[in-house]
Amino acid sequence: MAISQGLFSSATDEWETPQDLFDELNAEFSFTVDVCALPINAKCSRFFTPEQDGLIQEWSLETCWMNPPYGRQIGKWIRKAYEESQKGATVVCLLPARTDTAWWHDYCVKGEIRFIRGRLKFGGSKNSAPFPSAIVIFRPRERMKQ
Repeated sequence: MAISQGLFSSATDEWETPQDLFDELNAEFSFTVDVCALPINAKCSRFFTPEQDGLIQEWSLETCWMNPPYGRQIGKWIRKAYEESQKGATVVCLLPARTDTAWWHDYCVKGEIRFIRGRLKFGGSKNSAPFPSAIVIFRPRERMKQ
């Protein structure tokens, strides 16, 4: 199925997860739900669309994949991921490595951070992303860094 070129440009805040990166992480975590997806780019058979609004859904007891919209709402998604981990979810996030932001310092530093070497090519794009990326993992409370 063809995917809109808008998913690969700076004209959107939606960046489709590279399949090989997802496959590697899925082999490690066995995701049960993609909490921010469109039907054309969902990485799990269960997923929340913008209309279902993953921010108002319950994630606890799930193993979640999260590649949130990278715009102004990203801080809400990161906070939700952290809070759901405190209720029992494991949330693996693909994020821009914006270490200068409040959301990074308020939440990401509380998780396990895996910086990605080089720049990702999202969704089969010909060009690499204009920003570095990281995987941030929020584990259930008893396994979180305090």
